[in-house]
Amino acid sequence: MSDTAGGLLSLAALLALLAAAYVPLGDHMARVFTSTRHLRAERAVYRLTGVDPDAEQGARSYATSVVGFSAVGVAVLVGLLMAQAALPLHRDLPGVPFWMSVNTAVSFVTNTNWQSYAGESTLGFTAQMAGLAVQNFLSAAVGLAVAVALVRGFVRSRSGTLGNFWVDLTRGTIRILLPLSLAAALLLVAGGVVQSFADSTISTLAGHPQVLTGGPVASQEAIKLLGNNGGGFFNANSAHPLENPTALTNLLQVFLILVLPVSLTRTLGTMLGARRQGLAVLGVMTLLWTVSLVVTTCAEVGGHSAAARAAGAAMEGKETRFGEWASALFAVATTGTSTGAVNASHDSLTPAGGGAVLANMMLGEVAPGGVGAGVYGILVMAILTVFVAGLMVGRTPELLGKKINAAQMTYVALYTLTTPVLVLVGTGTAIARDDTAGALGNPGGHGFSEVLYAYTSAANNNGSAFGGLTVTSDFFQVSLALAMLLGRLVPIVLVLLLAGSLARQGTVPRTSGTLPTHTPLFAAMLVGVIVVMTGLTYFPALALGPIAEALS
Repeated sequence: MSDTAGGLLSLAALLALLAAAYVPLGDHMARVFTSTRHLRAERAVYRLTGVDPDAEQGARSYATSVVGFSAVGVAVLVGLLMAQAALPLHRDLPGVPFWMSVNTAVSFVTNTNWQSYAGESTLGFTAQMAGLAVQNFLSAAVGLAVAVALVRGFVRSRSGTLGNFWVDLTRGTIRILLPLSLAAALLLVAGGVVQSFADSTISTLAGHPQVLTGGPVASQEAIKLLGNNGGGFFNANSAHPLENPTALTNLLQVFLILVLPVSLTRTLGTMLGARRQGLAVLGVMTLLWTVSLVVTTCAEVGGHSAAARAAGAAMEGKETRFGEWASALFAVATTGTSTGAVNASHDSLTPAGGGAVLANMMLGEVAPGGVGAGVYGILVMAILTVFVAGLMVGRTPELLGKKINAAQMTYVALYTLTTPVLVLVGTGTAIARDDTAGALGNPGGHGFSEVLYAYTSAANNNGSAFGGLTVTSDFFQVSLALAMLLGRLVPIVLVLLLAGSLARQGTVPRTSGTLPTHTPLFAAMLVGVIVVMTGLTYFPALALGPIAEALS
């Protein structure tokens, strides 16, 4: 079978799997967050934590809970990482240095999973399981909770509440993430991913002994992908043969990355009582994702001269067991969501391919976006789109039965400005420092892309790295941690305040002048607004990086 045929077959299998999961999983998540029944395990959690599951919270209380929960998570994880030498199963490894601990804790609590360390040589099994894997579950559940709160803001009328964060967090973890992760971990183990508590010693072909690092890899890999976290047990992430051994496990991993963000569009439509609205959102996400996949795949498969391909240039930074097609598919899936896992070096992508995956994050990761974050991100852009449409016809904009006025547009404007400010200020500050030149792996436009990619990944809570850039200095540890923290919490607070302002409104009846937001016309307008906003914001930076490299 040719590489093209194999790539197309894998893509067809992926789409079939996503289509099969779309309705049952999407409707299940809608039932989880609308049910009035509490499971016995959930009641035990509420009793243990002192939560009243039947009490609801307003927008400010909900936001305070999210921020407070995240702050406690960072503090606990910092302490655990620094004290790992005193923990069981520490593998004789010392505690993690303070600023690296802070960077790592912020990274995992914010669902970014940016890693400035090699997992197999830095962390023991307890730190991996009780620290990182736990936050993989909780950070994904936080994203689900915020998305559901925003949907309730559209659904509710004259209401001062958005639900209960602690209930949403518990339900998302127990009813969605845990059972799906268990099933995924079993499939990964069956596919050859390691799950152990000991290293193995093998004999090489030359007869020399070699120690292979073992560990609870499959269990962490499952939630790393399903929750759009991305932090690898090994430094090579999903390019490591013990983390992603075959083309079949690679396909499974891409499916796990996409299944929740895609299915959440069905959840959106079901909770709104307007499933065509969910399909319109899915259509926008699919179009953006497809264009990126086509650009990246064409760049990687056909972006080299015949002589370069014969010399193996097309495979630089890629695993031979995956090839160009699977590497491009994984790269687009991981940057279109907030996953950040990699099965190839993005530093080795062509300028067009590297620029495409960088642009995926700059779009706001709404194609299809992270767990929860993709839904609330694209709803914010939909509000911006109806506002623009309202300006065109001189009519007060409406979305899903709610009028969009100055208060809502203030939150939307601040939301759309937050991430670009963090990316561009962070990149500019780093480039202006004399020390940064020594941290770059490459000169010129490619070196600029390394820095731009790092801050884009951090502020958008993606976590993937372009490669080449050494980020172990205190400056990068602190500045990237700030980008991750502010890039996560500021948009979440703004989304929850937006949700509260919508919930307090009454529902506006549809009239002949109401702009339908489930039609192809509105979907096309939404795509246009997303692309134009991204282009106006980031084109100068892209011109200095991947565009300059391509032209040179």
